[in-house]
Amino acid sequence: MFPDGEVTELAANTIATSMYAQCDVDGNEYLLLEAFVDHQKSDAALTLEQQKTNHNGKPSIRKSTAGWKLCCQWLDGSTSWVRLSELKESHPVQVAKYAVAAGIDHEPAFNWWVRHVLKKRDRIIAQVKQRNARYLKKTHKFGIEMPKSVQEALELDKKNGNNLWGDAIKKEMQNVRNAFDILPDGTTAPIGYQQVRCHMIFDVKMEDFWRKARLVAGGHTTEAPPTLTYASVVSRETVRIALTMAALHGLPIMAAAVMNAYVTAPNKEKIWTTLGPEFGSDCGKKAIIVRALYGLKSAGAAFRSHLGECMRNLGYKPCLADPDLWMKPEYDPSDSFKYWSYILCYVDDILVIHHQPEDVIKKIDKYFPLKPGSNGKPDMYPGTKLREITFTNGEKAWAMSPSKYMQESVSNCVKHVKANMSDMFNLPKKAINPFPTDYEPMEDGTPELDAEHASYYQQLIGIMRWMVEIGRIDIDTQVLMLASHVALPQQGHMSAALHIMAYLRDHHNSRMVFDAHEPEIVKSDFKKYDWQEFY
Repeated sequence: MFPDGEVTELAANTIATSMYAQCDVDGNEYLLLEAFVDHQKSDAALTLEQQKTNHNGKPSIRKSTAGWKLCCQWLDGSTSWVRLSELKESHPVQVAKYAVAAGIDHEPAFNWWVRHVLKKRDRIIAQVKQRNARYLKKTHKFGIEMPKSVQEALELDKKNGNNLWGDAIKKEMQNVRNAFDILPDGTTAPIGYQQVRCHMIFDVKMEDFWRKARLVAGGHTTEAPPTLTYASVVSRETVRIALTMAALHGLPIMAAAVMNAYVTAPNKEKIWTTLGPEFGSDCGKKAIIVRALYGLKSAGAAFRSHLGECMRNLGYKPCLADPDLWMKPEYDPSDSFKYWSYILCYVDDILVIHHQPEDVIKKIDKYFPLKPGSNGKPDMYPGTKLREITFTNGEKAWAMSPSKYMQESVSNCVKHVKANMSDMFNLPKKAINPFPTDYEPMEDGTPELDAEHASYYQQLIGIMRWMVEIGRIDIDTQVLMLASHVALPQQGHMSAALHIMAYLRDHHNSRMVFDAHEPEIVKSDFKKYDWQEFY
């Protein structure tokens, strides 16, 4: 229901889905449907007189699209006639615009819904613009306020009574200074070099919510190199399969992390910059960037090329299914076992599966300086808690748990709700199930959220979708149902999202075990059916 009392049967999120479906990731239109070129109606279509009716003695109208078809022109140049009832559901905004342009919006098949769709479309656009202006410029992650500059980071430390951001900046500058070749005073940059601006960006790591600062170059202002410009990462599926293979063959696993990964590779571009305040006494001086600094267009590719050179020198080759899984045939002399050794690379995080993983780690350390204390049994990878468990029969397997991430996320959610939303929302004290009993998001009739609360709702959905990705498949259905309402969420949707967070608070201790045992399946438990008539 709209504030002026009008009621529409088309959900705002359905209209929003149709609008977003017209765009690719860059916002460019990308539709199979190119245009509507004609329309026709049959005798089955209602007339204006036939549309009028009475319901319980009150004047009413019949709502039907029967008898109408539109001629669709597709991107491949072909055309076809499609029933209005189908197009109204799949392309409501386009159909409404065509009806107005063709002067048929007064017809009984259109007059009861077209103006509602167009009005709702305009309101969705207006709300998105409003949110961008009012709230999205405030940057929070996991409920922690994020600075946008070095000065703001230091001010936040002062406000919070700690030095978390300051320590992160100091640590970053110690690691990246070797990426800059400072020119003598009065020296100009060499001919052919492009100038970029460097600045500090900030992040909160999901493993334990520690603060991270990163000095990056404004590579968007330079010309793109003709070669590959990114570095891929190993997929979560590959990690899970590799952990299962390690358990199957009884192979040990070791993890390590490369210190300032990109900066270990030489820069492939001709770039210079003027140093900022984070360089202290060198502020204002000119410098040549000689290492693959984060932000440069070729930095990712430079590091991956450098990493690939290391892997190939060690005798490994990339897997065809996942190029960030490096593999090598190996032989364990202790039991004459032949197997494949694996090295998994997630940017600067490395996982080694080998009968003597310590030796492999030492060889890698000769190519890349590894972070002190990062060598050892894997504890977090990637973003989840890893733990080796032992079954009752003595055999071992690896398990992955998002418990730590969930506890911190819920804690930040509780703080945010208490500080900013306590007058309207709170987390239930007890949540046995992910959703409240008999709750249906599609039937929610509560008022719409304002811009600030709607933006936080979107953050919650993003956090919970990541929880599903890293193992909490028990909330998958509920999160997907709420995610379909991110375009125009209502107060009931926010309450349901907070109910899921309360459920995770009470049921955080879960893990996904990669058991290498072959499951025992009793075929007699499955009834046999003849499916031939269906195929």
